Amino acid sequence: MNDSPSQHARRGPWRQRLWWLLWSPLVLLGLGLGVWQWERAGEKRDYLAGLAAAPHLEAPHQRPPDGSHLTLSGEYLVEQTLFLDNRVLNGRHGVAPLTPLRTADGRLWLVQRGFLASGAGRETPEVETPQGPVTLEGRWQVAGEGAPLFGPNREGQRLQRIQLDAWELPFAHDGWLHLEQGPGRLEPWWTPSVMPPSRHLGYAVQWWGLALAALVVMVIGGRRLGRDRRAANDDPCRTDNKQESL
Repeated sequence: MNDSPSQHARRGPWRQRLWWLLWSPLVLLGLGLGVWQWERAGEKRDYLAGLAAAPHLEAPHQRPPDGSHLTLSGEYLVEQTLFLDNRVLNGRHGVAPLTPLRTADGRLWLVQRGFLASGAGRETPEVETPQGPVTLEGRWQVAGEGAPLFGPNREGQRLQRIQLDAWELPFAHDGWLHLEQGPGRLEPWWTPSVMPPSRHLGYAVQWWGLALAALVVMVIGGRRLGRDRRAANDDPCRTDNKQESL
């Protein structure tokens, strides 16, 4: 049995409220994600500005600021080389050799030397490492939280992510040098910033566009439900075909 027009009129306000309830979170979600991406763009601009203004230091005793240009002189600890696994550069699969360096004052620094193509096999890679005194220049990266690990970090001589405790050595500072110039340098793969600020701004605009579209649908649909409810109240004999179409 079909519902009477009066029953539809009573249900009308609830349908309209449910409509607003369903669409409002989508609008707020789009606005919130857009603001978050906008803020991320500002953070990236500040980060890149900090890199551009980073100091040039020579074997500092205090921990260098993130992004600093460092000059280190010492000798590689060849036997302590490990390999950061699963690096991809220009479609090639490989690793990044990580070799500690001991400076003349006895302090230890970790050096990320670049990309070494190794194929998809799991055998231990081989890399040539200079012997004797070397002078290196590169960009300093402060150690931070890495991606989550699913299993042990170290497997043989390979690491899933850079962690200083994999060596059990007393490194001078909590971080590592990305080698840019000097003996032992390989093809670079690391960049300070993966996503530029413009990309975050683009995402912000997309989220706000989706929020605007959801707002338009919400308003148009809500008004239509309101008109149908008022029409049903004004005309008790009106059928509910238009409401059922919603």
